[in-house]
Formats: sequence, structure tokens, C-alpha cells
Amino acid sequence: MADTFLNSNPVVCPPSLLKRAAPLPSATTAIVNAGSPVVMSSVRMAVEEGLIAPVLVGNTTNIQAAAKEIDWDISEFRIVAAADEIASARAAVALAKGNEVASLMKGNIHTDNLLRAVIDKQDGLRTGTRLSHVFHMTVPNSDAAICITDAAINIQPSVAIKLDIARNVTKLMHTIGYEKPKIAALSATEVATDAIPSSVEAAEIVAAAEAGEVEGAIVGGPFAFDNAVSPAAAKLKKISHPVAGNADVLLVPNIETGNALFKQMVYFMGAAAAGVVLGAKVPIILTSRADPATARLAAVALASIYASASSS
Repeated sequence: MADTFLNSNPVVCPPSLLKRAAPLPSATTAIVNAGSPVVMSSVRMAVEEGLIAPVLVGNTTNIQAAAKEIDWDISEFRIVAAADEIASARAAVALAKGNEVASLMKGNIHTDNLLRAVIDKQDGLRTGTRLSHVFHMTVPNSDAAICITDAAINIQPSVAIKLDIARNVTKLMHTIGYEKPKIAALSATEVATDAIPSSVEAAEIVAAAEAGEVEGAIVGGPFAFDNAVSPAAAKLKKISHPVAGNADVLLVPNIETGNALFKQMVYFMGAAAAGVVLGAKVPIILTSRADPATARLAAVALASIYASASSS
């Protein structure tokens, strides 16, 4: 039975993220279409941890009703009225563009509608780099973390886009204490071969990184998954690259790989997947109703750390 392998233990928000975020100022964060109890519960948790100062964007009646349903007094917080989720996205993006908020948090809104406002050529939050998503993955009873990118936005990224993804995640890793993160470009083999296009692309990414196109990180590959994360497997294959068996970041070849990998860790290992979108003017916290509260809190902490570093 498949459910034999499923984790039944509670997901834990990584203490290392909360500890790093604790001394920082609360990040002023626009909650995009905030008017639902699930969203407001996540916001309340983040406020109580001192991670964010929320600006609640959306239908005012719905926001007030959701707050009442969870018995939360929100009278001290700013509310920006918006009729629906599309208007909420535009209003929240305008707040970020005007430097009124340091991050965005997805509320009761479809991701496509939020990102459409973010990438709008005239009124969005483009920076000249590709948007990419990263999952910061941790498991209970361990201080170790590994990041997976991109498992949510870029479907079949080219080499140029993967270099943007690598640069984005490098900036994030610096903010959480990795001086020179080790990035593994994944494929199904450790040897570039025309039969496996992702292996050829991984070799191109490594060559570009070594030529200076990804500063502040060590990029290696192509690596099969085992050679990226297991020192023993890398040793057996006689791979001596510094990333081999010691990856901090898994740069996946496509969205299917990343999606399957992060969900395997969540459902089999009880991992907390803290998801954030990078590459826009401000970080964007992507949460889902399916996420446990602890994973949503981890995502807020991650974005708060990144936003603080970006503003300093």
C-alpha cells in the first residue's frame, strides 16, 4: 500500500529560520486578497512571531469577517480596499512598487493572477531577471536544509533561464548564512551526453558559472541525484567536485523533477517546504491551503530574512 510510506508526524517549522528572523524588524508585507479565515490565520501566526507587519489587501467586508471568524482584532493594521483578487494583486504590486511594503504574501488568489500583476511590463515588479521559485526544505530533528529550484514557475527552463534561477537562489542563500552555496545541476547522469539533453545543459551551466556568470556560488554538474547529495555515492563514482555529495541547492532540469522531488520530501519525510518567489523587486511568499501552518510560517520567515537583507 502506498500509504505505508507516508509520513504521519507533524511538520516542523525550522528553528534556524525563526532564530535568524527573530532579531530583524518585522517586514511590512502586503497580503494579497486577505479575506479568508485560512489566510488570516497564517497572517496572525506570522504577526505573533514578529515576522511581518501586514497590510491587508482585498474586500474590506471579507477581511473583517475572516478576522472575526478567527477572533482576531485587526484594528491596528492597514486595510487597502480592492474589489476582487485581480484588483488585489494590482493594488499589492503598486504598494511594493511604491516602496510601501517589503514583500508580498499570496492570500486567497490564484497564483497566475498574482504573478500576472507582478510581471506586468508597465506596472509590475520586474527587475531584469527571470522570476524563479525556491523551496527551502527541512526535516524534523535536523538543522540541515536543502533548497530545490525551480519546482513551481519555470516549466522547461533554457540554460539562460537556469542561470537566472541559479543567481536568484545564490542571493537567497547568502541571506540565510551560506557564504558560497554549492549548487548541483541535476540530470540523470554525471556525464554530459546528447541522449540526455539536461546533462548537456547542466554542463553548459557549469561552464558559464565558472566563467563568472554566477558569482558567489560553486556550481557543479551534471549530477544524478545520488551524486549530488550522498558523499558515499559520489566517492563510489570517483567524482571529486566540491559540490558532489554536498549540495546545498538542487537546480532541477524541469518543473516535473522539482515538483516530484519536493513533494516526495513532504509526504515521505515530513519536510517543511518554505516556498518563495525571487527575481521581482520584492520576495513573494507563495502559500497554499494544503500547506501545514508550520510550512507557511517557514516561508514567511524565509521571505522576511531575504527582504531585510535586500533593504539594508
